[in-house]
Amino acid sequence: MEPFSWDCPFCNQPTTITEKDATWGASELKIVNKQGGKYLHVRWIVCPNRKCKEYSLLISLFDYNLEPNGWEWKIGKVIKNWNLVPPSDGKVFPNYIPEVIRNDYLEACLIKRLSPKASATLARRCLQGMIRDFWKVSKKRLVDEIEAIKNKVDPHTWKAIDAVRKVGNIGAHMEKDINLIVDVEPEEASLLLNLIETLIKEWYIHRNEREVMLTEVINISKEKDSKNKIIPATDA
Repeated sequence: MEPFSWDCPFCNQPTTITEKDATWGASELKIVNKQGGKYLHVRWIVCPNRKCKEYSLLISLFDYNLEPNGWEWKIGKVIKNWNLVPPSDGKVFPNYIPEVIRNDYLEACLIKRLSPKASATLARRCLQGMIRDFWKVSKKRLVDEIEAIKNKVDPHTWKAIDAVRKVGNIGAHMEKDINLIVDVEPEEASLLLNLIETLIKEWYIHRNEREVMLTEVINISKEKDSKNKIIPATDA
């Protein structure tokens, strides 16, 4: 197996997978049936990050065709891919991010291919939840909440949020009830989910990393102060 680049869906760390990190197997359907031959490929990947070591399970189904020579089988086009562990291509974010936001995001990723419009609805609700939780802004319409944080985020981030709001049907309906189901293209749903991932990283994860770093600095200072304290002498 040739090494390949891979981002762990659990720890979100980019890494290179080698043959010691992955294993795979296959199942062949050669019995005559209405749909033709099929080839099922199963791949296990274990994250090489020692702090993670979570496993991922992916399954791919292919067409499987008998060659004209009558004895050799050839793998054809891919029919479908399944992410079984984790159950979608969504990222697994830390527990310090509110559970309702993580659940809406993961469910939106899970149904992105099956129902883009439902995925977009969940993603919009996730976006609204983030604005209300992180920025403590709550208004009747999502478009008003987005406008309210214009001066709270950097201009580039706000422009990205506003740009997604304007994309296709998503842009036309984000100003209305966020639970309204509208027709959405798969590309639009994916774009909105990419925005959610970016905002989670920029708002929640970066804030947590900053807090952890500052806490470490404070603890170092306290430790130094403790060591430098002069213990007063006592009478013998």
